[in-house]
Amino acid sequence: MIFKFQVFEQQVRQLQEQMEAVERGINDLGSINFGIDELKGNVGKEILSPIGKGIFVDAKLASENLTVDIGGKNFVKKSIPETKAIIGEQIKKLTSIKKDISNNLEQISGEITKTLEEFQK
Repeated sequence: MIFKFQVFEQQVRQLQEQMEAVERGINDLGSINFGIDELKGNVGKEILSPIGKGIFVDAKLASENLTVDIGGKNFVKKSIPETKAIIGEQIKKLTSIKKDISNNLEQISGEITKTLEEFQK
């Protein structure tokens, strides 16, 4: 019985870590989406562009076209609306994953309750 509860605890911990990672991803994509909105109508103006964690460089915005990594080290030019659509799809996928993780947590919670009831009998 103790082993069973240890397995449940480990599964819950892993799912919680996955949930936190997904939530961070959703938040990061939301921030990127907001940042992209700030580019509209600012061609020719100076902006701060991140080059690493907490490090920025002054840059002049040459166009509203963005270079987007589509995977496999492949990059393509996308407009702001096209990029926002890609980000929207990524957020949608992460939200679906978050729902699946939540369902798994509920399922494990039910198993824990069931196991406790069996143990008390």
